[in-house]
Amino acid sequence: MTGAPRPPDQLREAGLGSFFRPRDAEMVGITYRELRRLEADGVVEREARGLYRRTDADLTRFHTIAAVCARVPDAIVCLLTALVVHEIGTQLPREVWIAIPQGNRTPILTTPSARVMRFSGASLRYGVVDTDFEGVPARITSPARTVVDCFRFRNRIGRDIAHEALDDVLRDGRASVAEIWRAAIACRAKSLLGPALDARSY
Repeated sequence: MTGAPRPPDQLREAGLGSFFRPRDAEMVGITYRELRRLEADGVVEREARGLYRRTDADLTRFHTIAAVCARVPDAIVCLLTALVVHEIGTQLPREVWIAIPQGNRTPILTTPSARVMRFSGASLRYGVVDTDFEGVPARITSPARTVVDCFRFRNRIGRDIAHEALDDVLRDGRASVAEIWRAAIACRAKSLLGPALDARSY
């Protein structure tokens, strides 16, 4: 488009979330030249290198997650950040925890910052669901899968957090023993979850 800049509601209707990259804008017909004009007019703001924000967007408590997912579109929100989204446990991580495919280039993020994990094989697919944060397309591990990951990476996040997550999802019914066990099988974590599940009588 080379005419007058689009109003904010048209950016939203074009499918741009609260945060987006220049290439996302190009995919909906907004050239880089027009993007700069939108920035000059205060319709969008540059948040960081390669990341823009619609100024009309209503920021939620997940705005940092939205920003990271916009910067790393192949990321999977996981572990401590997935716990927060699913309202499991009491964690309040300072970083956004994401996973990317093994072998992918590690994204360099400073604002906002992210903790990057590596998934491969079934871990990239099982229990990973599509969602969005403030209109930004994203993926996240399900409650059952998140619990399994907490045990898989217990040395990174702490054993107490893993057990707290397990107790919380079972107590509140966010995931069943069967769902957690299936996720453990898919992610080759039976030996980690078996004793923990056996120790609890639900």
